[in-house]
Amino acid sequence: MLIMKDILTDTFGRKHNYLRISLTERCNLRCTYCMPAEGIQLSPKEHIMTYEEIYTIAKKFVDLGVTKIRLTGGEPLVRKDVSQILEQLALLPVQLTLTTNGIMVDRFIDLFKKCKIKSLNVSLDSLKAEKNRKITRRSYFEKVYQNILLLIREGFTVKINCVLMKGFNDDEIIDFIKLTKEHPIQVRFIEFMPFDGNRWKMDQMVSLQDILQRVTTHFDQKNCIKQQDALNDTTKSYRIKGYQGTFAIISSVTNPFCDGCNRIRLTANGQIKNCLFSSKESDILTPLRQGHSITSIIEHAIQSKFKVRSGMDTIDKFKQTDAHNNRSMITIGG
Repeated sequence: MLIMKDILTDTFGRKHNYLRISLTERCNLRCTYCMPAEGIQLSPKEHIMTYEEIYTIAKKFVDLGVTKIRLTGGEPLVRKDVSQILEQLALLPVQLTLTTNGIMVDRFIDLFKKCKIKSLNVSLDSLKAEKNRKITRRSYFEKVYQNILLLIREGFTVKINCVLMKGFNDDEIIDFIKLTKEHPIQVRFIEFMPFDGNRWKMDQMVSLQDILQRVTTHFDQKNCIKQQDALNDTTKSYRIKGYQGTFAIISSVTNPFCDGCNRIRLTANGQIKNCLFSSKESDILTPLRQGHSITSIIEHAIQSKFKVRSGMDTIDKFKQTDAHNNRSMITIGG
């Protein structure tokens, strides 16, 4: 009997069944932790994957064992052919979802349902309009907040992504968690991470330990209930006793979750990144356009993955990393 090689399993036994596809480098916000103040040099249009190429690459990954696809950006919903992309990917036997800034989701409710999208991650870094304007450099707070409520009413599972920065929005941790009292959502606090142009400093970061200390002090430790995390979860999840929803912490810096990583990333210009922090990429689009098989490129990207954070296996190595060797967050796709 012929045994097929498991191309998506790396040298540390991690099976990569979760593909994150960035549809575009463009966005209708200018978040400080994601994009340099001066903006970015966008890839030429001809270097961006077409919707047919996205489907072809995605199908190859699904054939190899991917069971979940998340669409990201930039902001995925600003892409003009996003409806075609969603409808095509919905034909694959895969769990389809996306991460969005929430500004445009009201236009796509029916399409999401048609494509069997049940869960969305929405980025929201402050519950205060002026503070939100400062971090996004745009004034869309009320629109995003109302769209979050709309998604909840329409029956979607909603996760709110909040990047915490010391001295900016860390005073809102408790207010965010209080949202989970009335709404069946998950608020996810993300440690501030270094990327090109975001001027990251270690002392700006709010750590997992700091968040938990504040939460248990406010709510009392006996009311902060640890939830069961799945094998491949990036989060450490908790519930306040009596609350509908949960809150979680993504501790990529202080307590990385690399042992259970099952993610592989595809940038909008057709590059595979085997780790969010990796400066090395594998071009998959050029050989696809030349008519070559892309299987060996996928295999090499998976097999060359480091055990921890692209080789930064200690906090000291992480502090010393030069984020300029990596992309800005907006061109990675999260």
